[in-house]
Amino acid sequence: MDNLIQRTDVRSGPAAQKPPRLGFLGTGWIGRHRMQAILAETEATAVAIADPSPDMAQEALKLAPEARIVSDLDGLLEQDLDAVVIATPSAQHAQQSIAALEAGLAVFCQKPLGRNAAEASAVVEAARKADRLLGVDFSYRQTQALRALRDLVRNGDLGNVFTADMVFHNAYGPDKDWFYDKSRSGGGCVMDLGVHLIDAALWLLDFPDVTHVSSHLFAGGMPLDPADGAVEDYAVATLTLDSGAAVRIACSWRLQAGCDAVIGAGLFGTGGGASMANVGGSFYDFTLEQFAGTSRQTLISPPDDWGGRAAAAWAAKLQVDRSYDPACERLLPVSEVIDRIYNHVPRKGDDHAQP
Repeated sequence: MDNLIQRTDVRSGPAAQKPPRLGFLGTGWIGRHRMQAILAETEATAVAIADPSPDMAQEALKLAPEARIVSDLDGLLEQDLDAVVIATPSAQHAQQSIAALEAGLAVFCQKPLGRNAAEASAVVEAARKADRLLGVDFSYRQTQALRALRDLVRNGDLGNVFTADMVFHNAYGPDKDWFYDKSRSGGGCVMDLGVHLIDAALWLLDFPDVTHVSSHLFAGGMPLDPADGAVEDYAVATLTLDSGAAVRIACSWRLQAGCDAVIGAGLFGTGGGASMANVGGSFYDFTLEQFAGTSRQTLISPPDDWGGRAAAAWAAKLQVDRSYDPACERLLPVSEVIDRIYNHVPRKGDDHAQP
C-alpha cells in the first residue's frame, strides 16, 4: 500500500478479482470521507452501513443509495461482504477488527489499531490466522511531501540522518467526550496525534529499533498524574534509535500557537536536511523543502488531495489480493513505542517524568 493509488491500478491486470463488497462501520466525518474516497477511486461497492447515529447513517447513504443500513457490526457480518471499514471510537477498534477478521473479512481500521500494543498485536495475529488483508489509516504516509521526504532519505540525499523533529499541535482538540476518557481512548494527544508522528518517523527511517524512550506528559499545563485518570493534552518524547539517532516527538491539543495547527517533520543528516511543514496553519496543505548549508529548495507545494489515499490504496489492493500482507506487522512498533511513552510496559533505561 506504499504506492499512490491510481484508478487504473484496480481496472487491469490478470490477478484482478471481482469488485470488493464492503461494509462501513462508523460513518461520522472521517468514516464518510474514507468511504467517499474508496467509492470514487476504486471499483469497490458499499453493501451495508452501520452507525449508532441514524443521522450519520443517512448521510453515508447519500454516497451509496443502494447500500443497506444495519444496526451494528453483527448486522454487517450477516451481509455478503468481503471486508469492513472501521471508523469507530478507539476502544472498539481491536475487538471489532478481530470479530470481522475471524468472520473471514478483510479490515481497514482507523488509527490506533488498539489502545495498547497487546490489542494491536492481537489484531495482527487475527489477520494472520484468517489470512486476510489488514490496513490502518496512517494517512500522512500518503502525502506527496512525506513520500518525497522518504525518497530523499532512501536515496542518501541527506547523508546519515542523525536527528528528526516531529510535531503536531492542534489548537482545538477533539470535540467528542470519549477522547478524554482513558478507558475508551487509550490516551490523549499521543494516541490521537502522536501516533501519526511516531509512524511517520519510523516509516521514513525504515523502521529502526528504538533502544530508549524518554517522555514528559502534561494536562492543563501541569505534569500528568497517571493516578487521576486524566489524559495528556501536551506531550514531548525523545526516541533513541539503534543507529544512535534521536527523534523528538511533540504533540498537543489546544496549544496556543497562533494558528489552527502546527504540523511538521524535519530530518537532518550529514549531507543536508529537509522539512515537511503545513502551510498557514492548515491541516491539509504541506510543503517540502530541502536544505544545503544556508540554501533551501522547495520540492513539494500544495495542492495535494491526500486524505483518502490510504483507504483507496487498501481497497485497490483488496481487489487484487485479499490475503494476509505481512507489511501490517510494521504497525506493531508504533504501538510498542506508545506503550513506552505511557510507561505501560516499563523498560530498563527508559525515562518518564513524574509529577
